[in-house]
Amino acid sequence: MSGITRRAALGLLAASGALLGLGLAGGYVLRDALKSVAGGGMMGSGSMGSATQADMSSYMKLFDRHTDLRRTVEAIDGGVRTTTESDAPELIALLQTHVSSMYSHLNQRTEVTCMSSSLPILFRNSTSYRRELTLTAKGVVVTETSIDARITSAIREHAQEVSGFVRDGMPAMMRGMMGALINRRMRQAPTGGSG
Repeated sequence: MSGITRRAALGLLAASGALLGLGLAGGYVLRDALKSVAGGGMMGSGSMGSATQADMSSYMKLFDRHTDLRRTVEAIDGGVRTTTESDAPELIALLQTHVSSMYSHLNQRTEVTCMSSSLPILFRNSTSYRRELTLTAKGVVVTETSIDARITSAIREHAQEVSGFVRDGMPAMMRGMMGALINRRMRQAPTGGSG
């Protein structure tokens, strides 16, 4: 058995660095695009649904500081109970405001269409599941349940998406936006065969 050559090791290292660089560059491009939306830039022409500039600003701050957040998800009958917290007072306030704002959008049925493939289902069925928000000293506890298995599945999927945002930051947001874009395109695709 032979060891890896120095040349091969350097090649692998260079390739790994290039992949990491592409991932970071993509994340920064997406972050800057979202900042453009938050600032009312060119992308802000309704592409994020009912998300306000304040919503977009809070998303960016939460993504920028995702490593300062911690999150647990507990599966319960019909849904989940999640706890998202921080030790940074400004993030605690931002997190509480963000979740409260999202629940206001849900209650008003004003859909936010970014970063998630599960949110459209939850918005379209906002009266078909229970939501309970508890503000804590360190963040929020959210309990969401439904008796409809399809909505329960969307609740759990969204909880995992948000956990990915907290764990991975921008790359998870990019995956979420791509998933949402693909789902939107599939809903808009013409159906039926040739006549």
